[in-house]
Amino acid sequence: MNTIVPGRAPAIRALTLCLHLLVAGLLVLAVGRALADQRPHGGFVVAAAVVFGLIYAAGPALPRVSRSGRAAALWLAVVGIAWLVLLALSADGVWLAFPLYLLQLHLLPRRAGLVAVVLTAAAAIAGFAAHQGRFGAAMVIGPAIGAAVAVAVVWGYQTLYRESEQRRQLIQELTTTRADLAAAQHTAGVLAERERLAREIHDTVAQGLSSVLLLLRAAERALPAAPDNAARYVDQARQAAADDLAEVRRFVAALAPPTLEGTTLAGALERLCAITSTRHHIAARFHLEGEPVPLPTAHEVALLRIAQSALANSVRHGEAATAEVTLSYLGDHIAVDVVDDGRGFDPDELPVPDPEAGGFGLAAMRARVRALGGTFNVESAPGRGSALAAHLPLEPVPDTAPEARS
Repeated sequence: MNTIVPGRAPAIRALTLCLHLLVAGLLVLAVGRALADQRPHGGFVVAAAVVFGLIYAAGPALPRVSRSGRAAALWLAVVGIAWLVLLALSADGVWLAFPLYLLQLHLLPRRAGLVAVVLTAAAAIAGFAAHQGRFGAAMVIGPAIGAAVAVAVVWGYQTLYRESEQRRQLIQELTTTRADLAAAQHTAGVLAERERLAREIHDTVAQGLSSVLLLLRAAERALPAAPDNAARYVDQARQAAADDLAEVRRFVAALAPPTLEGTTLAGALERLCAITSTRHHIAARFHLEGEPVPLPTAHEVALLRIAQSALANSVRHGEAATAEVTLSYLGDHIAVDVVDDGRGFDPDELPVPDPEAGGFGLAAMRARVRALGGTFNVESAPGRGSALAAHLPLEPVPDTAPEARS
């Protein structure tokens, strides 16, 4: 019966059904004994039992009983009066006291329910004693024990129900928190991926297009006086565009850079210096120090990208005549140093990175190195060239290393 217990769980419905069956069984017992024993007031007992059953059955059918405490108390009072009439006519009515205990404890506030149980138990004891024509201690034991059991069962159930509700609310809060955390992690991942893509695009597409643009400008200046030089610049621009296209395709496919495919990091850096020297008015030289050892792909990609970006800055911003790229194996560290003799700059007065102006260079290098647990240093001054150094530990940082991958 939904009016006596909160919730509609299967266990609650089963207990409600058992209570209904208990009331119905006790009413049938009272009617059956009244008819079987041919008691003088048997007809009145049957009528009282039927009235009690109808009033009891009206409770679940009235929505207000389950929604209003006042309506529930009124219904209980009517049920109690019907029970008192039945108890006055038949001693068998005393057995209905136990389901009444359960109803009162469920539908009334704790203090009011306890008072109602005490009054019902007293009425049951008095009614049974009146039918027996005597009063004894044994007559008190049954109703009193029944009341105590009902109080223990209902209050114990209510305690368990409250604990269950607290656990349910806690689980719901944890689920909500997990969903919020997942959303926050997703947002953070999206932002990190955007930053990574910005670095990758700057170090690949943007630098490659800058190189193509410089070559085409050189070809434009060579025309019409030196068509052979212009053709050479155009051919170099075409080759740079082809290399950049291959880089973009591999970048989109999330594979290793083409410059690292089939070669070592030292070989890729040496080729980078050779290509830069061929395409631009700069002498870029490569140096290798130490004994090469196998490196994680993330380290190789990061160091190659840093060298690419640094040389591009030397050509585009520094207007350097020479640049030295050094790859050093230092035992537990790997380092790349790029030094040029360009115009230089003040590292303390760098502008805020501007995507429109292509200002991701140094910020992207520093982010790559920090993502792998390394250090990044820049030394420069106006008119004195520039030098940058990227040091990475040979043991990668598992949680952040993937950020540096292509």
